[in-house]
Amino acid sequence: MAREKRPGRASRRFGYTVAVLVNVAILVVVNRWPGWEAVPFLTDDTEQVLGIVNASVVAGVVANLAFLVADPPWFKAVGDIVTTAVGLAAAVRLWQVFPFDFGAGAAWDTVARILLVIAIVGSVIGILVTTGRLIAGAVHDLTHDHPHHPTPTR
Repeated sequence: MAREKRPGRASRRFGYTVAVLVNVAILVVVNRWPGWEAVPFLTDDTEQVLGIVNASVVAGVVANLAFLVADPPWFKAVGDIVTTAVGLAAAVRLWQVFPFDFGAGAAWDTVARILLVIAIVGSVIGILVTTGRLIAGAVHDLTHDHPHHPTPTR
């Protein structure tokens, strides 16, 4: 299995930092100011999904802070699986509760449902693909020569 070329460490750290800042900003905007109540198409049912949506955003913050410290491919894959799984739970809950009201006759209900389906299906695919890569990487590491684990002489 060929290893993918990763961006340099500085580029990755920059990306993790931006992700943390964006996610913290989302938490502030949704929970403090102006708050989700300021969004005209969100209903009072939003309170039913706020916990899992916040958990999804917090998972992203925690993962990206961890990646700032260390981000070997296996660790990054595990973090991606966890954050995607929490995001999947949030998308499913949003589908169940559907705390949106775009007005009578608005096609936006359909658009929102389609976007939620894309998020759910994409998350499942992402989890499966990342899990497969994680397993393939582990198998590769176990079956190939490494400087720290020399091949026995014959």
